[in-house]
Amino acid sequence: MSRPAPAALTVRPVGDRWVVEASGDLDVASSAGLRRTLHELVVDGCVHLVLDLRDVGFLDSSGLGVLVAAQRKARAFRGSLVLVVDEGPVSRVLELTGLDRVLRTAATLEDAVGDPPRHTGRP
Repeated sequence: MSRPAPAALTVRPVGDRWVVEASGDLDVASSAGLRRTLHELVVDGCVHLVLDLRDVGFLDSSGLGVLVAAQRKARAFRGSLVLVVDEGPVSRVLELTGLDRVLRTAATLEDAVGDPPRHTGRP
C-alpha cells in the first residue's frame, strides 16, 4: 500500500494577492508547513491571501485548524483569505463541518483573485 503524498506548496503573487497553491494531503503530518508559510506571508505584509486547495486530496482536522487560524491571522492584519475549492473532498469536508459558512470560498482562481479583498468582522 502506498503512502499518501504530503502537501506541496507553491507561492506566487497575483496582483495585490499572494496565491498559495497546495497539492497532496493536508493532514497532521503536513499542516505545519502550510501554517508556517501562511503566517510568514501575513507577518511580512502579504495580507490578502488566496489558498488554492483544488489539488488537495485529503484534509483532516489539523488542516482545518490551519485554515481557521490563517483567516484569523489575515483579519488581525486587516487582510483577507479566500479558499479556491472545487466539488472535491475539501469542499465536502468544509460543508460537513459548517466551515463553508465561515471561510470565504471561490470556485476558480480567477474568481478568488477578482473578488475585491475585504476585511469583515473582528479578528
